Amino acid sequence: MTPSVPAAAVPARLASVRSSSTEETRGLGAALAGVAEAGDRIALIGHLGAGKTQFAKGFARGLGISDVVNSPSFTLMSEYEGRLRLFHQDLYRLAGAREALAGGLLDERQESGVTLTEWADRLESGIDPDRLEIRLMVNSDDERTIELVTAHPERHARYLARAVAWAARRDTDAAT
Repeated sequence: MTPSVPAAAVPARLASVRSSSTEETRGLGAALAGVAEAGDRIALIGHLGAGKTQFAKGFARGLGISDVVNSPSFTLMSEYEGRLRLFHQDLYRLAGAREALAGGLLDERQESGVTLTEWADRLESGIDPDRLEIRLMVNSDDERTIELVTAHPERHARYLARAVAWAARRDTDAAT
């Protein structure tokens, strides 16, 4: 007989929130940056215009970075100094993992900061198995569904909990 495990004892693997504007997407990014730790790797996944760069701008703000953050499509990776160093990558122009590795986009320096990777679906998850995936889906011109998905719920529980708290606070503010 297999003992049953209470649902509350099983860590969540997914958190889903809604964003109704660019400002909210940035706000979620900033909120999640508050729980970031050195060595975290975050995979931003979504179609063109889904809000990946807007999320990255908010995340940078949440780390205390005042520099202008843009998508590093042509440079592949930009670095910014804040509470933690931010390594902001964009794999849009790469064909796959081989080009990412050849371009030096995965190295030991990133253990000292947080790595945000736009178009991370171009890098197989097996190459970056500890990453937290943030999937941005377009519902309408302004509204997005943003899912945080992890294969390591213990490692990323702080992000999932912060996303749920952010959504609850946003909903409470909207109701008042």
